[in-house]
Amino acid sequence: MRRGFLTILALSFALFISAPTSYGQGAAKTGPTSAVLRDADLEKDSMHNLEVARHYFKLKKAYVAAIKRCEEIDAGNPTFAKMDEVLFIAGESSLRLAENRGKQKTKEKTPDELRQDARVYLSRLVADYPSSPFKQQAEADLQALGGPIKPEAAKP
Repeated sequence: MRRGFLTILALSFALFISAPTSYGQGAAKTGPTSAVLRDADLEKDSMHNLEVARHYFKLKKAYVAAIKRCEEIDAGNPTFAKMDEVLFIAGESSLRLAENRGKQKTKEKTPDELRQDARVYLSRLVADYPSSPFKQQAEADLQALGGPIKPEAAKP
């Protein structure tokens, strides 16, 4: 009798000790909180390109270089978390190049083509990111350009 009691006591003690380790693993996760899965390395690379584009746009007034960085992000990571800012910088840079502003000049496109590019970028921003902090400025610029382009026409 005493031996059976000690065996039960030893098993109970072992169960008591091992139970917290199984609870520590937690419940199964239900999935990511956002609807879009993003690659961390791609996001980091895109963020670096955005920071460089901001620098070119704001400080250097190098609008051609800013557009190239934004186009690289758009082509390589279309689900980038800050795509609204990318579209805004690309649109504003195109618009300023069309107005012959900035330190760089482009011979690849005419002012009309640059205005059309700005219209495409800003239309995508307004259509795809309605809660963006850049939306109000984009809408104001679009009114000066003749209004937004329909979303299906704005996609390249």
